[in-house]
Amino acid sequence: MKLPHLKYPEKLEPMKGIIRFFFILLCANVLWKYNVQGEESATVDSMVTFWGLDISAPFVWLAFHVAHVTTGILHLCGWPVTLDSANVIHHANGNAVLIIWACTGIKQAYICFCILAFARGPWVKKLWYIPLSLLVVYLFNIFRISFIAATIEHHPAWFGFMHLYAFKYVFYGIIFLMWVFWEEKMAGHQQAEVKS
Repeated sequence: MKLPHLKYPEKLEPMKGIIRFFFILLCANVLWKYNVQGEESATVDSMVTFWGLDISAPFVWLAFHVAHVTTGILHLCGWPVTLDSANVIHHANGNAVLIIWACTGIKQAYICFCILAFARGPWVKKLWYIPLSLLVVYLFNIFRISFIAATIEHHPAWFGFMHLYAFKYVFYGIIFLMWVFWEEKMAGHQQAEVKS
């Protein structure tokens, strides 16, 4: 997929890649926000819709998957947590965290896909780089949920900051770094080979 070629003012020419990145990020976010609807504070099996169509199944399945993997990681790290059938991870002291559809990382995977799909460069390389990037998004999401679930055992008040701010921006930072690597090492490298 190619975006139309835009003529940038001379001063902005060196920043056109970053402008493009943030434009795609903004568009992908807006499209998600206004087209994918679901309750953020609801139960694990709450309905998620896209233009009124029920698309809950992959979100519900992945929320259960993330909850089980997170519980397994916490057990490996020595936290004696329990997971109930409502997708709530409980600590022995009573603190708990609910894993819902918004915890799945699907939104971040979608944004990462959009940014890389619309980036310059050959599709032959994108066919392996995009899935690899989506794997990084998945692994970071598992780390994020595990870290938050572990932290709330003794610091439940930190949940809001970590969930709504800290990890959200780290997520976008990781996507940005994967895009920078693509631009600098993959897409740019191909053009250098053609010129020489």
